[in-house]
Amino acid sequence: MSPDEIVYLQILAASIPVGFLFRYLSPSVKQGAALLLGLIITIATCGIHTLHSLCTVLGTWLVIKINWKNAPSLSLGWTFLYLLFFRLATWFGLPSPTPFANAIQLLLTLKMVSLANEVQSYHLEKKKEVSSFTKSPVIRGLSHEPSLYNVIAYSYCYVGIMTGPFFRYQTYVDWLQQPSPLSLPGIAPCLRRLQMIPVYGALFVSVNYVFPLSYVRTEEFLENNYFYRFFYMVAVFFVFRMRFYSAWCGAEAGCISAGLGCYPQGALSKPGAGPTVNYNPDPGTEVDYDFKTIQNIDCYNTDFCVKVRHGMRYWNMTVQWWLHHYIYPNAPFRAYALRAGWTMLISAYWHGLHAGYYLSFLTIPLCIAAETAMEASVRARLGPAGQNIFDWVHWFLKMRAYDYMCMGFVLLKASDTIHYWSSIYFIIHIIAVVCIGVGQIMKGGKRRERKDQGEGEKKDVTREKAE
Repeated sequence: MSPDEIVYLQILAASIPVGFLFRYLSPSVKQGAALLLGLIITIATCGIHTLHSLCTVLGTWLVIKINWKNAPSLSLGWTFLYLLFFRLATWFGLPSPTPFANAIQLLLTLKMVSLANEVQSYHLEKKKEVSSFTKSPVIRGLSHEPSLYNVIAYSYCYVGIMTGPFFRYQTYVDWLQQPSPLSLPGIAPCLRRLQMIPVYGALFVSVNYVFPLSYVRTEEFLENNYFYRFFYMVAVFFVFRMRFYSAWCGAEAGCISAGLGCYPQGALSKPGAGPTVNYNPDPGTEVDYDFKTIQNIDCYNTDFCVKVRHGMRYWNMTVQWWLHHYIYPNAPFRAYALRAGWTMLISAYWHGLHAGYYLSFLTIPLCIAAETAMEASVRARLGPAGQNIFDWVHWFLKMRAYDYMCMGFVLLKASDTIHYWSSIYFIIHIIAVVCIGVGQIMKGGKRRERKDQGEGEKKDVTREKAE
Protein backbone atom coordinates (compact mmCIF):
# COMPACT_ATOMS: atom_id res chain seq x y z
CA MET A 1 0.00 0.00 0.00
CA SER A 2 1.16 3.52 -0.79
CA PRO A 3 1.58 6.17 1.94
CA ASP A 4 -1.52 7.97 0.65
CA GLU A 5 -3.59 4.80 0.89
CA ILE A 6 -2.45 4.29 4.47
CA VAL A 7 -3.59 7.82 5.36
CA TYR A 8 -6.97 7.14 3.71
CA LEU A 9 -7.25 3.93 5.72
CA GLN A 10 -6.44 5.73 8.97
CA ILE A 11 -9.06 8.42 8.32
CA LEU A 12 -11.68 5.77 7.51
CA ALA A 13 -10.82 3.72 10.58
CA ALA A 14 -10.94 6.74 12.90
CA SER A 15 -14.25 8.01 11.51
CA ILE A 16 -16.16 4.91 12.64
CA PRO A 17 -15.74 5.21 16.45
CA VAL A 18 -15.91 9.01 16.19
CA GLY A 19 -19.28 8.68 14.46
CA PHE A 20 -20.85 6.97 17.46
CA LEU A 21 -19.75 9.90 19.66
CA PHE A 22 -21.57 12.36 17.39
CA ARG A 23 -24.89 10.69 18.27
CA TYR A 24 -24.63 12.24 21.75
CA LEU A 25 -24.36 15.84 20.47
CA SER A 26 -27.08 18.44 20.04
CA PRO A 27 -27.75 19.67 16.46
CA SER A 28 -25.78 22.91 16.77
CA VAL A 29 -22.82 21.26 18.51
CA LYS A 30 -22.92 18.38 16.03
CA GLN A 31 -22.77 20.81 13.11
CA GLY A 32 -19.86 22.77 14.58
CA ALA A 33 -17.91 19.69 15.63
CA ALA A 34 -18.38 18.01 12.22
CA LEU A 35 -17.17 21.20 10.51
CA LEU A 36 -14.17 21.56 12.81
CA LEU A 37 -13.13 17.94 12.35
CA GLY A 38 -13.58 18.21 8.58
CA LEU A 39 -11.43 21.33 8.44
CA ILE A 40 -8.72 19.65 10.53
CA ILE A 41 -8.67 16.68 8.14
CA THR A 42 -8.64 18.97 5.09
CA ILE A 43 -5.90 21.30 6.29
CA ALA A 44 -3.76 18.42 7.62
CA THR A 45 -3.88 16.52 4.32
CA CYS A 46 -4.12 19.38 1.82
CA GLY A 47 -2.29 22.30 3.43
CA ILE A 48 -2.35 25.40 1.23
CA HIS A 49 -4.45 23.52 -1.34
CA THR A 50 -7.40 23.88 1.03
CA LEU A 51 -7.89 27.27 -0.63
CA HIS A 52 -9.08 25.50 -3.80
CA SER A 53 -12.03 23.95 -2.04
CA LEU A 54 -12.78 27.20 -0.20
CA CYS A 55 -12.89 29.13 -3.49
CA THR A 56 -15.29 26.55 -4.90
CA VAL A 57 -17.61 26.87 -1.90
CA LEU A 58 -17.59 30.69 -1.80
CA GLY A 59 -18.11 30.91 -5.56
CA THR A 60 -21.12 28.61 -5.41
CA TRP A 61 -22.62 30.53 -2.50
CA LEU A 62 -22.29 33.79 -4.48
CA VAL A 63 -23.93 32.19 -7.51
CA ILE A 64 -26.89 31.08 -5.39
CA LYS A 65 -27.27 34.47 -3.71
CA ILE A 66 -27.04 36.46 -6.94
CA ASN A 67 -29.14 34.30 -9.27
CA TRP A 68 -30.93 31.35 -7.69
CA LYS A 69 -33.10 30.86 -10.80
CA ASN A 70 -30.11 29.85 -12.93
CA ALA A 71 -28.02 28.56 -10.03
CA PRO A 72 -27.99 24.89 -11.20
CA SER A 73 -26.43 25.63 -14.60
CA LEU A 74 -24.21 28.42 -13.29
CA SER A 75 -22.92 26.31 -10.40
CA LEU A 76 -22.22 23.42 -12.78
CA GLY A 77 -20.27 25.77 -15.04
CA TRP A 78 -18.42 27.36 -12.11
CA THR A 79 -17.41 24.14 -10.37
CA PHE A 80 -16.42 22.36 -13.58
CA LEU A 81 -14.37 25.31 -14.79
CA TYR A 82 -12.67 25.47 -11.42
CA LEU A 83 -11.92 21.76 -11.73
CA LEU A 84 -10.06 22.59 -14.94
CA PHE A 85 -8.07 25.35 -13.21
CA PHE A 86 -7.43 23.03 -10.27
CA ARG A 87 -5.98 20.34 -12.53
CA LEU A 88 -3.92 22.81 -14.56
CA ALA A 89 -2.63 24.67 -11.49
CA THR A 90 1.01 24.07 -12.44
CA TRP A 91 0.43 25.95 -15.73
CA PHE A 92 -0.15 29.07 -13.63
CA GLY A 93 2.95 28.57 -11.51
CA LEU A 94 1.02 27.09 -8.60
CA PRO A 95 2.05 23.91 -6.76
CA SER A 96 0.45 20.67 -7.90
CA PRO A 97 -2.51 19.72 -5.64
CA THR A 98 -2.20 16.61 -3.47
CA PRO A 99 -4.31 13.47 -4.13
CA PHE A 100 -6.24 14.33 -0.95
CA ALA A 101 -7.09 17.78 -2.31
CA ASN A 102 -8.26 16.14 -5.53
CA ALA A 103 -10.54 13.73 -3.66
CA ILE A 104 -12.09 16.56 -1.64
CA GLN A 105 -12.51 18.71 -4.76
CA LEU A 106 -14.33 15.93 -6.61
CA LEU A 107 -16.89 15.36 -3.86
CA LEU A 108 -17.27 19.09 -3.24
CA THR A 109 -18.14 19.61 -6.90
CA LEU A 110 -21.02 17.14 -6.57
CA LYS A 111 -22.21 18.77 -3.35
CA MET A 112 -22.20 22.32 -4.72
CA VAL A 113 -24.13 21.46 -7.89
CA SER A 114 -26.67 19.50 -5.85
CA LEU A 115 -26.99 22.36 -3.36
CA ALA A 116 -27.73 24.84 -6.15
CA ASN A 117 -30.46 22.56 -7.48
CA GLU A 118 -31.97 22.13 -4.01
CA VAL A 119 -32.04 25.89 -3.40
CA GLN A 120 -33.69 26.49 -6.77
CA SER A 121 -36.33 23.85 -5.96
CA TYR A 122 -36.93 25.52 -2.60
CA HIS A 123 -37.64 28.91 -4.19
CA LEU A 124 -39.83 27.44 -6.92
CA GLU A 125 -41.92 25.53 -4.38
CA LYS A 126 -42.17 28.64 -2.24
CA LYS A 127 -43.57 30.53 -5.22
CA LYS A 128 -46.12 27.79 -5.81
CA GLU A 129 -47.27 28.03 -2.21
CA VAL A 130 -47.78 31.78 -2.53
CA SER A 131 -49.68 31.53 -5.81
CA SER A 132 -51.90 28.61 -4.78
CA PHE A 133 -52.19 29.43 -1.06
CA THR A 134 -51.49 25.74 -0.32
CA LYS A 135 -48.36 23.94 0.63
CA SER A 136 -46.90 22.06 -2.32
CA PRO A 137 -46.16 18.38 -1.66
CA VAL A 138 -42.38 18.06 -1.76
CA ILE A 139 -40.38 15.01 -0.76
CA ARG A 140 -37.59 16.15 1.58
CA GLY A 141 -37.46 19.72 0.24
CA LEU A 142 -35.52 22.48 2.00
CA SER A 143 -37.39 24.56 4.57
CA HIS A 144 -35.10 27.57 4.18
CA GLU A 145 -32.21 28.83 2.10
CA PRO A 146 -28.92 27.88 3.80
CA SER A 147 -26.68 30.61 5.19
CA LEU A 148 -22.99 30.90 4.34
CA TYR A 149 -22.12 29.13 7.58
CA ASN A 150 -24.49 26.28 6.73
CA VAL A 151 -23.00 25.94 3.26
CA ILE A 152 -19.45 25.81 4.64
CA ALA A 153 -20.48 23.36 7.36
CA TYR A 154 -22.09 21.07 4.78
CA SER A 155 -19.09 21.34 2.47
CA TYR A 156 -16.52 20.44 5.11
CA CYS A 157 -18.56 17.97 7.16
CA TYR A 158 -16.05 15.30 8.14
CA VAL A 159 -18.32 12.39 7.15
CA GLY A 160 -17.04 11.08 3.81
CA ILE A 161 -15.16 14.29 3.14
CA MET A 162 -12.63 12.60 0.83
CA THR A 163 -13.95 9.06 0.48
CA GLY A 164 -17.64 9.65 -0.13
CA PRO A 165 -20.41 8.76 -0.34
CA PHE A 166 -22.06 11.84 -1.81
CA PHE A 167 -25.13 13.05 0.08
CA ARG A 168 -27.49 15.96 -0.52
CA TYR A 169 -27.75 19.04 1.70
CA GLN A 170 -31.20 17.88 2.83
CA THR A 171 -29.72 14.58 3.99
CA TYR A 172 -27.15 16.56 5.97
CA VAL A 173 -29.89 18.71 7.56
CA ASP A 174 -31.93 15.63 8.45
CA TRP A 175 -28.84 14.18 10.14
CA LEU A 176 -28.36 17.31 12.25
CA GLN A 177 -32.01 17.40 13.29
CA GLN A 178 -32.50 13.73 14.17
CA PRO A 179 -34.81 13.77 17.25
CA SER A 180 -33.33 10.70 18.96
CA PRO A 181 -30.11 9.55 17.23
CA LEU A 182 -29.18 7.18 20.06
CA SER A 183 -32.29 5.10 19.38
CA LEU A 184 -31.40 4.59 15.70
CA PRO A 185 -29.61 1.39 14.62
CA GLY A 186 -25.85 1.66 14.51
CA ILE A 187 -23.63 -1.16 15.72
CA ALA A 188 -25.36 -4.04 13.92
CA PRO A 189 -25.55 -2.44 10.44
CA CYS A 190 -22.05 -1.03 10.89
CA LEU A 191 -20.62 -4.48 11.62
CA ARG A 192 -22.49 -5.95 8.64
CA ARG A 193 -20.83 -3.39 6.38
CA LEU A 194 -17.40 -4.05 7.90
CA GLN A 195 -17.46 -7.84 7.95
CA MET A 196 -16.15 -8.38 4.42
CA ILE A 197 -13.48 -5.66 4.46
CA PRO A 198 -10.70 -7.99 5.79
CA VAL A 199 -11.47 -10.38 2.91
CA TYR A 200 -11.48 -7.61 0.32
CA GLY A 201 -8.29 -6.13 1.77
CA ALA A 202 -6.44 -9.46 1.80
CA LEU A 203 -7.47 -10.20 -1.78
CA PHE A 204 -6.42 -6.70 -2.86
CA VAL A 205 -2.94 -7.01 -1.36
CA SER A 206 -2.27 -10.58 -2.51
CA VAL A 207 -3.53 -10.32 -6.11
CA ASN A 208 -1.95 -6.89 -6.57
CA TYR A 209 1.38 -8.39 -5.50
CA VAL A 210 1.14 -11.16 -8.10
CA PHE A 211 -0.24 -8.97 -10.90
CA PRO A 212 1.27 -5.47 -10.50
CA LEU A 213 -0.10 -2.86 -12.87
CA SER A 214 3.38 -1.55 -13.69
CA TYR A 215 4.22 -4.81 -15.50
CA VAL A 216 1.71 -3.96 -18.26
CA ARG A 217 3.82 -0.94 -19.26
CA THR A 218 6.94 -3.01 -19.91
CA GLU A 219 8.04 -4.50 -23.26
CA GLU A 220 8.53 -7.82 -21.50
CA PHE A 221 4.76 -8.00 -21.05
CA LEU A 222 4.26 -8.42 -24.79
CA GLU A 223 6.46 -11.53 -24.81
CA ASN A 224 3.76 -13.45 -22.91
CA ASN A 225 1.16 -15.41 -24.85
CA TYR A 226 -2.19 -13.87 -25.78
CA PHE A 227 -4.23 -15.64 -23.11
CA TYR A 228 -1.91 -14.41 -20.34
CA ARG A 229 -2.14 -10.85 -21.63
CA PHE A 230 -5.92 -11.18 -21.84
CA PHE A 231 -6.18 -12.62 -18.33
CA TYR A 232 -4.05 -9.80 -16.91
CA MET A 233 -6.90 -7.31 -17.30
CA VAL A 234 -9.17 -9.68 -15.37
CA ALA A 235 -6.70 -9.65 -12.47
CA VAL A 236 -6.23 -5.86 -12.64
CA PHE A 237 -9.97 -5.20 -12.51
CA PHE A 238 -10.29 -7.67 -9.64
CA VAL A 239 -7.66 -5.70 -7.69
CA PHE A 240 -9.45 -2.46 -8.62
CA ARG A 241 -12.77 -3.78 -7.32
CA MET A 242 -11.32 -5.13 -4.07
CA ARG A 243 -9.67 -1.76 -3.41
CA PHE A 244 -12.89 0.19 -3.82
CA TYR A 245 -15.06 -2.42 -2.12
CA SER A 246 -12.85 -2.01 0.95
CA ALA A 247 -12.80 1.79 0.80
CA TRP A 248 -16.50 2.31 0.14
CA CYS A 249 -17.71 -0.26 2.66
CA GLY A 250 -15.52 1.47 5.24
CA ALA A 251 -16.86 4.89 4.23
CA GLU A 252 -20.44 3.63 4.53
CA ALA A 253 -19.63 2.27 7.99
CA GLY A 254 -18.46 5.75 9.00
CA CYS A 255 -21.80 7.20 7.89
CA ILE A 256 -23.73 4.46 9.67
CA SER A 257 -21.91 4.96 12.95
CA ALA A 258 -22.78 8.68 12.87
CA GLY A 259 -26.38 7.94 11.86
CA LEU A 260 -26.10 9.87 8.57
CA GLY A 261 -28.62 8.74 5.97
CA CYS A 262 -30.73 6.73 8.40
CA TYR A 263 -34.39 6.75 7.32
CA PRO A 264 -37.42 4.49 7.85
CA GLN A 265 -37.65 1.70 5.32
CA GLY A 266 -41.12 2.94 4.41
CA ALA A 267 -39.57 6.12 2.99
CA LEU A 268 -38.14 4.03 0.12
CA SER A 269 -34.80 5.82 0.15
CA LYS A 270 -32.44 5.67 -2.82
CA PRO A 271 -28.63 6.05 -2.84
CA GLY A 272 -27.74 9.72 -3.04
CA ALA A 273 -31.35 10.90 -3.20
CA GLY A 274 -32.71 9.96 0.22
CA PRO A 275 -36.45 9.34 0.83
CA THR A 276 -38.65 9.17 -2.27
CA VAL A 277 -42.07 9.10 -0.57
CA ASN A 278 -43.63 10.76 2.45
CA TYR A 279 -43.75 8.22 5.25
CA ASN A 280 -45.53 9.01 8.50
CA PRO A 281 -45.99 5.86 10.60
CA ASP A 282 -48.68 5.77 13.27
CA PRO A 283 -47.51 6.60 16.80
CA GLY A 284 -46.46 3.49 18.66
CA THR A 285 -45.78 1.57 15.45
CA GLU A 286 -42.41 -0.16 15.35
CA VAL A 287 -40.28 1.38 12.61
CA ASP A 288 -37.49 -0.38 10.72
CA TYR A 289 -34.65 1.75 9.40
CA ASP A 290 -32.09 1.45 6.61
CA PHE A 291 -29.05 3.33 5.29
CA LYS A 292 -29.77 3.06 1.57
CA THR A 293 -29.32 6.82 1.19
CA ILE A 294 -25.57 6.51 1.73
CA GLN A 295 -25.10 3.11 0.07
CA ASN A 296 -22.34 3.56 -2.48
CA ILE A 297 -21.61 0.01 -3.56
CA ASP A 298 -23.54 -3.22 -4.03
CA CYS A 299 -20.67 -5.69 -4.24
CA TYR A 300 -22.73 -8.75 -5.16
CA ASN A 301 -24.75 -7.13 -7.95
CA THR A 302 -21.68 -5.33 -9.29
CA ASP A 303 -20.12 -8.73 -9.91
CA PHE A 304 -23.17 -10.75 -10.90
CA CYS A 305 -25.63 -8.46 -12.67
CA VAL A 306 -25.96 -9.38 -16.34
CA LYS A 307 -25.87 -6.11 -18.26
CA VAL A 308 -23.26 -3.40 -18.72
CA ARG A 309 -25.88 -0.71 -18.05
CA HIS A 310 -26.89 -2.41 -14.81
CA GLY A 311 -23.29 -2.71 -13.67
CA MET A 312 -23.08 1.08 -13.49
CA ARG A 313 -26.10 1.23 -11.19
CA TYR A 314 -24.39 -0.79 -8.47
CA TRP A 315 -20.99 0.92 -8.67
CA ASN A 316 -20.39 4.31 -6.99
CA MET A 317 -24.15 4.45 -6.58
CA THR A 318 -24.50 7.93 -5.08
CA VAL A 319 -22.43 9.46 -7.88
CA GLN A 320 -24.46 7.52 -10.45
CA TRP A 321 -27.60 9.08 -8.97
CA TRP A 322 -26.01 12.53 -9.26
CA LEU A 323 -25.14 11.93 -12.92
CA HIS A 324 -28.58 10.53 -13.71
CA HIS A 325 -30.39 13.33 -11.89
CA TYR A 326 -28.35 16.40 -12.88
CA ILE A 327 -26.49 15.52 -16.09
CA TYR A 328 -28.45 12.92 -18.08
CA PRO A 329 -31.79 14.84 -18.18
CA ASN A 330 -30.03 18.04 -19.32
CA ALA A 331 -27.99 16.43 -22.11
CA PRO A 332 -28.21 18.33 -25.44
CA PHE A 333 -29.49 15.17 -27.16
CA ARG A 334 -32.69 13.14 -27.07
CA ALA A 335 -31.49 9.74 -28.28
CA TYR A 336 -30.63 7.37 -25.42
CA ALA A 337 -27.24 6.38 -26.86
CA LEU A 338 -26.19 10.02 -27.33
CA ARG A 339 -27.43 10.96 -23.86
CA ALA A 340 -25.51 8.04 -22.37
CA GLY A 341 -22.40 9.12 -24.28
CA TRP A 342 -22.78 12.70 -23.04
CA THR A 343 -23.18 11.51 -19.45
CA MET A 344 -20.10 9.31 -19.74
CA LEU A 345 -18.14 12.24 -21.19
CA ILE A 346 -19.09 14.43 -18.22
CA SER A 347 -18.21 11.58 -15.85
CA ALA A 348 -14.81 11.21 -17.49
CA TYR A 349 -14.15 14.95 -17.15
CA TRP A 350 -15.20 14.87 -13.50
CA HIS A 351 -12.70 12.08 -12.84
CA GLY A 352 -9.82 13.94 -14.50
CA LEU A 353 -8.10 15.01 -17.71
CA HIS A 354 -6.23 11.76 -18.37
CA ALA A 355 -7.04 10.31 -21.78
CA GLY A 356 -7.55 6.85 -20.30
CA TYR A 357 -10.71 8.04 -18.56
CA TYR A 358 -12.24 9.16 -21.85
CA LEU A 359 -11.21 6.05 -23.74
CA SER A 360 -12.82 3.91 -21.04
CA PHE A 361 -16.00 5.85 -20.36
CA LEU A 362 -16.76 6.43 -24.04
CA THR A 363 -16.51 2.68 -24.65
CA ILE A 364 -19.52 2.14 -22.38
CA PRO A 365 -22.13 3.50 -24.86
CA LEU A 366 -20.70 1.19 -27.53
CA CYS A 367 -21.08 -1.80 -25.21
CA ILE A 368 -24.62 -0.76 -24.27
CA ALA A 369 -25.53 -0.45 -27.95
CA ALA A 370 -24.09 -3.93 -28.58
CA GLU A 371 -26.01 -5.59 -25.76
CA THR A 372 -29.22 -3.80 -26.76
CA ALA A 373 -28.87 -5.00 -30.35
CA MET A 374 -28.25 -8.61 -29.30
CA GLU A 375 -31.10 -8.62 -26.80
CA ALA A 376 -33.58 -7.39 -29.40
CA SER A 377 -32.41 -9.61 -32.26
CA VAL A 378 -31.21 -12.80 -30.53
CA ARG A 379 -32.48 -13.14 -26.96
CA ALA A 380 -36.03 -12.18 -27.89
CA ARG A 381 -36.18 -15.16 -30.27
CA LEU A 382 -34.98 -17.75 -27.74
CA GLY A 383 -36.96 -19.91 -25.37
CA PRO A 384 -36.46 -19.95 -21.58
CA ALA A 385 -33.49 -22.36 -21.70
CA GLY A 386 -31.87 -20.42 -24.54
CA GLN A 387 -32.35 -17.12 -22.75
CA ASN A 388 -30.70 -18.55 -19.65
CA ILE A 389 -27.63 -19.55 -21.69
CA PHE A 390 -27.69 -16.16 -23.42
CA ASP A 391 -27.68 -14.39 -20.04
CA TRP A 392 -24.67 -16.37 -18.81
CA VAL A 393 -22.74 -15.51 -21.98
CA HIS A 394 -23.91 -11.91 -21.63
CA TRP A 395 -22.66 -11.78 -18.03
CA PHE A 396 -19.25 -13.19 -19.04
CA LEU A 397 -18.87 -10.59 -21.79
CA LYS A 398 -20.08 -7.84 -19.43
CA MET A 399 -17.33 -8.65 -16.97
CA ARG A 400 -14.72 -8.78 -19.75
CA ALA A 401 -15.95 -5.41 -21.01
CA TYR A 402 -15.42 -3.88 -17.57
CA ASP A 403 -12.02 -5.59 -17.29
CA TYR A 404 -11.11 -4.03 -20.63
CA MET A 405 -12.34 -0.54 -19.74
CA CYS A 406 -10.68 -0.65 -16.33
CA MET A 407 -7.27 -0.74 -18.03
CA GLY A 408 -7.81 2.75 -19.41
CA PHE A 409 -9.01 3.91 -16.02
CA VAL A 410 -5.85 2.74 -14.20
CA LEU A 411 -3.22 3.20 -16.91
CA LEU A 412 -4.45 6.78 -17.48
CA LYS A 413 -2.22 7.64 -20.47
CA ALA A 414 -3.61 7.16 -23.98
CA SER A 415 -0.36 5.51 -25.11
CA ASP A 416 -0.37 3.00 -22.25
CA THR A 417 -4.07 2.22 -22.70
CA ILE A 418 -3.80 1.69 -26.46
CA HIS A 419 -0.58 -0.26 -25.94
CA TYR A 420 -2.45 -2.74 -23.78
CA TRP A 421 -5.66 -2.84 -25.85
CA SER A 422 -3.63 -3.46 -29.00
CA SER A 423 -1.80 -6.33 -27.24
CA ILE A 424 -5.16 -8.15 -27.04
CA TYR A 425 -6.20 -6.88 -30.51
CA PHE A 426 -8.93 -4.50 -29.27
CA ILE A 427 -11.03 -7.59 -28.67
CA ILE A 428 -13.90 -5.92 -26.77
CA HIS A 429 -14.28 -3.17 -29.36
CA ILE A 430 -14.37 -5.78 -32.10
CA ILE A 431 -16.92 -7.95 -30.29
CA ALA A 432 -19.13 -4.91 -29.65
CA VAL A 433 -19.05 -3.83 -33.31
CA VAL A 434 -19.74 -7.40 -34.49
CA CYS A 435 -22.70 -7.67 -32.07
CA ILE A 436 -24.16 -4.41 -33.36
CA GLY A 437 -23.69 -5.61 -36.95
CA VAL A 438 -25.28 -9.00 -36.25
CA GLY A 439 -28.14 -7.29 -34.47
CA GLN A 440 -28.80 -5.00 -37.43
CA ILE A 441 -28.66 -7.89 -39.91
CA MET A 442 -31.02 -10.05 -37.89
CA LYS A 443 -33.29 -7.08 -37.31
CA GLY A 444 -33.43 -6.53 -41.06
CA GLY A 445 -34.16 -10.21 -41.61
CA LYS A 446 -36.97 -10.07 -39.08
CA ARG A 447 -38.47 -7.10 -40.90
CA ARG A 448 -38.32 -8.97 -44.21
CA GLU A 449 -40.03 -11.96 -42.59
CA ARG A 450 -42.84 -9.73 -41.35
CA LYS A 451 -43.10 -8.07 -44.78
CA ASP A 452 -43.23 -11.41 -46.58
CA GLN A 453 -45.76 -12.69 -44.07
CA GLY A 454 -47.90 -9.60 -44.59
CA GLU A 455 -47.73 -9.94 -48.38
CA GLY A 456 -48.63 -13.62 -48.10
CA GLU A 457 -51.66 -12.79 -46.00
CA LYS A 458 -52.76 -10.17 -48.57
CA LYS A 459 -52.47 -12.72 -51.39
CA ASP A 460 -54.54 -15.22 -49.44
CA VAL A 461 -57.24 -12.60 -48.88
CA THR A 462 -57.21 -11.68 -52.59
CA ARG A 463 -57.45 -15.33 -53.63
CA GLU A 464 -60.36 -15.93 -51.25
CA LYS A 465 -62.25 -12.96 -52.72
CA ALA A 466 -61.59 -14.17 -56.26
CA GLU A 467 -62.95 -17.60 -55.43
